[in-house]
Amino acid sequence: MDKEYFMKKALAEARKAFDEEEVPIGAVIVKDGKIIARAHNCKECKNDTTMHAELLAIQKASKKLKSWRLTGCEMYTTLEPCPMCAGAIINSRIKKVYIGANDDKSGAVGSILNLLEDYKFNHIVEVEKGILEEECKNILKDFFKYLREMKKQVK
Repeated sequence: MDKEYFMKKALAEARKAFDEEEVPIGAVIVKDGKIIARAHNCKECKNDTTMHAELLAIQKASKKLKSWRLTGCEMYTTLEPCPMCAGAIINSRIKKVYIGANDDKSGAVGSILNLLEDYKFNHIVEVEKGILEEECKNILKDFFKYLREMKKQVK
């Protein structure tokens, strides 16, 4: 299985978020070539700002492995993690993160700051960007276009 395969699975999670009128971000966590956790944003439905796809995937993977240490795991996320999620990625000891699209407004893996590569934390996370970048950008563009259209209909 390749990077694009797993990013497509993260995109499938993002589509679930879109269908629930959540910002369409999806994440999967892979260990030994198998998906052990998948999640999408649930901030709106849970009324909880911490319900980001990456955090939810980390929680599910930790439960599955019965450990907070996700050593040897890789994360695929459709959008560059925010500072909260980047911190959780470091603290959970994820080996590598594959990112679809950059987040120029709140990205913490190179766009605004780079928590995973510019600082000397006790754990180093490898990063690879641009996996299915156009697809990851387009689902977000389509979602915000949809929201604007919905607002016009309400007026």
